[in-house]
Amino acid sequence: MSNHNGHNGHSVPPILLTISGFDPSCGAGVGADLKTFSAHGCYGVAAITSITIQNTQGVEAVHNTPSAELKAQLDALAKDSTLEAVKIGMLGNRGNAAAVAEFLDANKFGHIVLDPVMKASSGAELLDAAGIKYVATELLKRASVITPNVPEAETLTGLAIKDMTGMEAAARKLVEMGARAVIVKGGHMEKAVDLLFDGSAMMPLAGDKGKEESLHGTGCTFASAVAAHLAAGRTLLEAATLAKAYVTKAIEKAYPIGKGRVPLDHFYRQKIEPPARGIHEVPQHGMHPAAEPTAH
Repeated sequence: MSNHNGHNGHSVPPILLTISGFDPSCGAGVGADLKTFSAHGCYGVAAITSITIQNTQGVEAVHNTPSAELKAQLDALAKDSTLEAVKIGMLGNRGNAAAVAEFLDANKFGHIVLDPVMKASSGAELLDAAGIKYVATELLKRASVITPNVPEAETLTGLAIKDMTGMEAAARKLVEMGARAVIVKGGHMEKAVDLLFDGSAMMPLAGDKGKEESLHGTGCTFASAVAAHLAAGRTLLEAATLAKAYVTKAIEKAYPIGKGRVPLDHFYRQKIEPPARGIHEVPQHGMHPAAEPTAH
């Protein structure tokens, strides 16, 4: 972890990069990633792979960033800041996935967390078929850890996952396919047990069954929290365990902001009171010293 001092003696926290789509309701995508980085004492920067038109009720349209533009965003950030970790979320299409691979090859980052997002909670496609194939054959080899949920793990491996044994088989296959480590997220299963496989040991991460169906941004938040903990020098098992605890708590404290799915409360640890609502006295002109007539 870099602990270099800023120009005014303040130490600089780890700088983390998210490469993902923009969700205007800020429950998922870069909005969720940046909030998660901040909540973990890191500074977040972002490259936008796609502008989605969405609110809590679902995705209405997807406008992917041209890959040359994505590449330019990434290069501009990398030549300016020391990035301690990279979190990759929605990519949109194969062109963007390839631009990210090229970027990772050109810069050797210490920690790369790949969340292989394919569909929105509401069912919208967030990665094209060629992109899925590219993630499976190329991108997952470049990540320190890949964090698919059960449907994503099924798509990447071609295996059907019905239970814990199926999750283990998929984790093994993903490592055979080139992944260094895998966390299969079992939020879609009976019990919300996640499974961490680092190539040698299988480690279940027990959890409470959250209200997954009604939430928005849990996957983005989990992967970003893992990246923050890795940047802080924690082991993968510690990072995954702490990230899971953070997400569980953020789910517990979640509140609705719209008519659809509920975003997490990323800042449940910092309870900052919002400004009081209502009618406030506007200071009268005479109250402000600058407004007083100057004595002659």
